[in-house]
Amino acid sequence: VQLVESGGGSAQAGGSLTLSCTLSGATDSDYCMGWFRQAPGKEREGVASIDSDGFIRYADSVKGRFTISQENVKTTLLLQMSSLKPDDTAMYYCAAARDTLPQRLVFRLLQPWKGSYLGRGTQVTV
Repeated sequence: VQLVESGGGSAQAGGSLTLSCTLSGATDSDYCMGWFRQAPGKEREGVASIDSDGFIRYADSVKGRFTISQENVKTTLLLQMSSLKPDDTAMYYCAAARDTLPQRLVFRLLQPWKGSYLGRGTQVTV
């Protein structure tokens, strides 16, 4: 299983960016998927997650500004980011795990870096 992120870049404060993550090599299983970010010198922060039932969680810091969604039979994970702030500057990572009860809890707790599969990240600079 591989995750590949794209869509990062630079944006002005107040602007928008959309990140995309493609899941490949997956077998016939349902997956939890999510995004986390890490800025230099800061702790990892779970940003948003979605499980196979469509349950969505957002960090308080992005609620109302970011939207997580899936496309292409749930093989593409999107993160639409609007009203961007300088504090949103970070490397953004995609994560996924088969939707078991323990992993569902991990993703609902916004700790997707504990998932089984991680992407290499895409930089967002505001």
